[in-house]
Amino acid sequence: MKRMRRLRAEISRHDSAHRFQNLGVDVYLGGGSFADGGRAVQVGDALLRFKRAVICTGARAAVPPIPGLTDIPYLTHESLFSLTSLPHRLAVIGAGPIGCEMAQAFARFGARVTLLEAGPRILPRDDADAAARVQAALAADGVELLLDAQLRQIDRLGNNVTIAFEYNGTPAHRECDELLVAAGRTPNIDRLDLDAAGVRHDQHGVIVDDCLRTTNPRIFAAGDVCSPYRFTHAADFMARIVVQNALFFGRAKVSRLLIPWCTYTSPEVAQV
Repeated sequence: MKRMRRLRAEISRHDSAHRFQNLGVDVYLGGGSFADGGRAVQVGDALLRFKRAVICTGARAAVPPIPGLTDIPYLTHESLFSLTSLPHRLAVIGAGPIGCEMAQAFARFGARVTLLEAGPRILPRDDADAAARVQAALAADGVELLLDAQLRQIDRLGNNVTIAFEYNGTPAHRECDELLVAAGRTPNIDRLDLDAAGVRHDQHGVIVDDCLRTTNPRIFAAGDVCSPYRFTHAADFMARIVVQNALFFGRAKVSRLLIPWCTYTSPEVAQV
């Protein structure tokens, strides 16, 4: 973990506000929302008028509506890597890529891991045969995998987190020291006042056309906030499309992209 944090610190400067300021970009830090009928962005006391705008606010870890979950401290992919000691017992909610990757990694570190999934299989967006290979590897590494587990309640008593769920029609529970929630991602659109800007959106994020233009022709979007492919490399290429289409009147289309992705379990699973 120390090595990982050191490497992350070394590369963080590439995405820092300071770097973009040095490149000549005016950087405003603070909560932003659309104003003046979608012709400006308000950030603190600054009203920034624009000819073109791009929404790139990304997504955060989704919090499933499990009674008691918001009353206890839990981990997500954003906070997991701040751990400084190995939890003896780790429970993971969600058997998508992050849930499977972290369940296997922590099992190999020596934690006793329970992986709970509401659906009938792991890695639902990947090939079923490949997912079965990963499932066998998880079991071989000691991960307790509970599929079709319907979570009912989460409580904390002292240092113990208790997860109550229904499994094969029978009430059951597990205890853990740390709980990782890996149940997908939700777009960061809450405070943007998209309705005032005439930008359509739903629970999946901002709605865009094939050229990444929103329902306000002056506003575009790119990355996790508008894409079902929530990967860094997908956001990178969507940003390139936006630059062409917003600034140079291009007609580049996101549907022309061939998007690969990889789940870093052992064995790895990749597709395009």
